Amino acid sequence: MTYSTVPINPFYASRLRRASHVRPPEPDRPTYVRLPRAPITGSPVPHLTSLYHFDRAGEYGDRKWPGNCGGNLIKDLLTYFKPQGLVFDPMSGSGTCRDVCQELGLSCIAWDMHQGQDACNPNDFPAAETFDFIWVHPPYWRQKLYSEDPRDLSRSPTLEHFLRRYGQFIRNCKAALKPGGKFAILMGDYSDREAGYVPLVYHTKRLAFAAGLTQHCTDIIRFSHGNSSSKKIYRSSFIPGLHDVCMIFERD
Repeated sequence: MTYSTVPINPFYASRLRRASHVRPPEPDRPTYVRLPRAPITGSPVPHLTSLYHFDRAGEYGDRKWPGNCGGNLIKDLLTYFKPQGLVFDPMSGSGTCRDVCQELGLSCIAWDMHQGQDACNPNDFPAAETFDFIWVHPPYWRQKLYSEDPRDLSRSPTLEHFLRRYGQFIRNCKAALKPGGKFAILMGDYSDREAGYVPLVYHTKRLAFAAGLTQHCTDIIRFSHGNSSSKKIYRSSFIPGLHDVCMIFERD
């Protein structure tokens, strides 16, 4: 004998009908995650941990400038390390680091390729042992092209050429740091159409260690809010990268 649940339990039947009309989650709806609880420390910036989340751009630099990363991370780093002397940004773009330093009352020197200075040329660099803190957000090779100047790192024709000049840039920064000075680099990996996956974070550390720098603290994984690539639709299948990495080195 066959039994039907409809006359016996009409509420169960109605629940089945409702389930059949449940809409799938929208793919563009933001997903919220709970970050791990951070330990209580004596840090002057308690929210500065190895996972950095800040979804607002902040009032620093020009968001229309290609590659602008916002100034909140820079502000938190400077508040944490409290440099007593000069801050330097040799790839300043629209002047984000300069704006942060102005707000914090710190002395800052900032220049860029579009102003004529080549950060990869040691002859264009400031004198040795000048700065307490250096911030830099270099090109992720040719992921984004910043200028027509052939000296621009984003115009490097090959990965080998990029890494050679990038390594010279890191050595320039190391020489310009005071002993005990901090050097923060924000860098990300990406997939190149010709070279394949390019682990630029790994290469940054390799070149920094070869230059005689030591890593001062944990990597800071910065969530990439506001990236233009996040709004694109791709036909190919891949695992999207939603972060870049800030590494802090020190000159012993």
